[in-house]
Amino acid sequence: MRTLFHHPLSPFSRKVRVALAEKRLEFALELEKPWERREEFMLMNPAGEVPVLVEADGAVIADQNAICEYLEDAYPATTLLGSDVAQRVEVRRLVGWFDVKFKAEVTDLLVGEKLFKRFSGQGTPHAQSIRAGLANIHYHLDYIGWLCDRRTWLAGDQFGWADIAAAAQLSSIDYLGDVPWDDHPDAKNFYARVKSRPSFRHILTDHQPGLPPPRHYADLDF
Repeated sequence: MRTLFHHPLSPFSRKVRVALAEKRLEFALELEKPWERREEFMLMNPAGEVPVLVEADGAVIADQNAICEYLEDAYPATTLLGSDVAQRVEVRRLVGWFDVKFKAEVTDLLVGEKLFKRFSGQGTPHAQSIRAGLANIHYHLDYIGWLCDRRTWLAGDQFGWADIAAAAQLSSIDYLGDVPWDDHPDAKNFYARVKSRPSFRHILTDHQPGLPPPRHYADLDF
């Protein structure tokens, strides 16, 4: 059985989980706490980061970018990248936006400070970082709304990697209840559409012991 080593609140783990489901690839989940730096896990990925995909034949694919590229190359029947060069360029640009810019300016400052610091015993959350993340998210939600006002999905007419990358980050933050949805109805509508996809619903069943999500978290209609 194909196995994904993941952490349920890692946005990159969520990104790969949704992609596997969109491509209709069966997989088992194996919880990994990367801060424990397990020897067996470090041998699979010396960077010590989730996710890591292990194929049924034992092939190990580490690094979320490498996994996403592998899934496109190995299982092209369902493409999430687009059918022409211009489309693929725009998808890759937006994936970079959410994987790098959004993560650094929002997710790391909220999920990183509030949850992963706590899990890994790295100290108390940094209040100034949290305030910055709560301020920065408005700019990104405005940008999602701007894109949705002009396109069917973020990168164009087809659902794909850009939408998955955005929703993976948003869902991790939404678990904390830190997304100001009411201030950004277009972004809220986009996320509701993603939440309604069968590939995304297993993400909404994730529950961290002792830390339940807000009531709207798994509600497809908010």
